[in-house]
Amino acid sequence: MDHASVLALFDRDMREGARPDGPGARVERSGNVVRQLSTAHGWNGVVWSGLDETDADAAIAEQIACFSGLGRAFEWKLYGHDRPEDLGRRLRAAGFVPEPEETLMVAEVAALDLGAEPPEGIRLAPVTDAAGVGLVAQAHEKAFGTDGSRLRERLLARLTQAPDTVLATVALAGDLPVSAARLELVPGTRFAGLWGGGTVEPWRGRGIYRALVAHRARAARDRGYRYLQVDASDLSRPILERLGFEALSTTTPYRYGV
Repeated sequence: MDHASVLALFDRDMREGARPDGPGARVERSGNVVRQLSTAHGWNGVVWSGLDETDADAAIAEQIACFSGLGRAFEWKLYGHDRPEDLGRRLRAAGFVPEPEETLMVAEVAALDLGAEPPEGIRLAPVTDAAGVGLVAQAHEKAFGTDGSRLRERLLARLTQAPDTVLATVALAGDLPVSAARLELVPGTRFAGLWGGGTVEPWRGRGIYRALVAHRARAARDRGYRYLQVDASDLSRPILERLGFEALSTTTPYRYGV
């Protein structure tokens, strides 16, 4: 994989050319910044910027004014290759709080081993309704230790109003949700995104995460997508590397507001 060309394609397709990620959201460009404006329960934030030392601070102030005027907390999704090089420092100086850094990883679907299946006693079930969304939220809460109410609301809205943009899967041990993951699809681009992928701690290390990656990769292949993209945590990065994903950059959410 040519890292530089694929990263440039990712920036062009998925960031500068971003599409709304769900019902009630819109994407707009203001100068050298592309942002998404959504509902209070949706994702609000900056997805791309093309700034330098002369205009970065003014652009930051403009985004704060825009989202604060709407009463929205928001996120500036900063990538390791974004400019200026001290953009993270400038965001912190303006009151943003960084969350843990993740690794932007990409793989060509055709190069992946798609044969991984769930371990014995685990079945992968498609999520198509409110009951399934509830199972996804339960797995998410137990895996990550965070509230799943926002995920529940956003996922149900997408399944109801834009079902062709998301494929959600829950891993079940009997009737117990032990892992869940999403494949997010952006029609007209070459990238599909892997999201979620959290496994409840007692069930880790058994191949469930790997099976969920293969399951979603097959779905992306069948829908004509060339690349898979993941924002990988330190826990999932080694697994993804073994599967054939390559690190292209880093990404850090900088949050502003409550």
